[in-house]
Amino acid sequence: MNHAITTFTDRIIQNIETVIIGKREAVELLMVALLCQGHVLLEDVPGTGKTMLARAVAASMGLEFKRLQCTPDLLPNDITGVEVFNQQTGAFEFQPGPVFVNILLADEINRATPRTQAALLEAMQEGQVTISGVTRRLPAPFLVLATQNPIEYEGTFPLPEAQLDRFLMRMTLGYPAEADEIAILRNQRKQHPIETLGQVVDGAELLTLRDAVTEVHVDATLEKYILAIVQATRTHPDVALGASPRGSLALYKTAQALAALRGRDYAIPDDVKRLTPVTLAHRLLIKPESQLRGRTAHSILAEILERVSLKLEENT
Repeated sequence: MNHAITTFTDRIIQNIETVIIGKREAVELLMVALLCQGHVLLEDVPGTGKTMLARAVAASMGLEFKRLQCTPDLLPNDITGVEVFNQQTGAFEFQPGPVFVNILLADEINRATPRTQAALLEAMQEGQVTISGVTRRLPAPFLVLATQNPIEYEGTFPLPEAQLDRFLMRMTLGYPAEADEIAILRNQRKQHPIETLGQVVDGAELLTLRDAVTEVHVDATLEKYILAIVQATRTHPDVALGASPRGSLALYKTAQALAALRGRDYAIPDDVKRLTPVTLAHRLLIKPESQLRGRTAHSILAEILERVSLKLEENT
């Protein structure tokens, strides 16, 4: 089955790379999120390809895609949907919102008010929405790709810890290398390649492959390694709030998915090390005085990874 996962993800990645050039690592991480049924927060400056990445994933898998532009006047029912009275039938009819889709791009999510941001919580966690006392299931697969600009803070509402914790991972695309940017210029000389991007896999297959990911073996020693990393975030002197048990699960599940993507039926320490920054950094709350000293979640996690691995080696 791992061979099927590798074949499935390789086809998608190769197809996406005709649109998103030079960002294979980021595309692989997005495949990991899909295999884990997890949501992704893309934090980057405008124009780096966040929207194109979401569209390319949906097109490659033949899944329905919608883009939601978050603004301060966006209301919760603008996301989930609303019941409208039909005068002809004399009854209320439900008009589904954009959340009823396979892949939802919530663009500039930190521009929406906290009340509207919270409307996504149930959808992201439970795969359903409740409106007027009626619970409605969302399509499967369902993935939220939310974007935010890390530089511009005016008129924004920072995501609270509870909402950040709902995202399986936070990642960036970054600026392309010079050679890659030249390729981008030439690639879009006549038209954007996203306009002709075709489907290469059946998106429904993803549901079967997700079950196979859970069968990837994680050794007891590796489980202890994951917990040692997470617990170290809770006791670090620069951290006010460490990673939650949801963070432990995120690291565990993504390690399984990355192993499967690489064609292995077992996870290794390198999988955990690679995924620690993207699964845990957004779950840490750094003390204000530590931030003033230049401490960041990523630098703290790098320090923890170095210290925890040395400690394990000494015990062996």
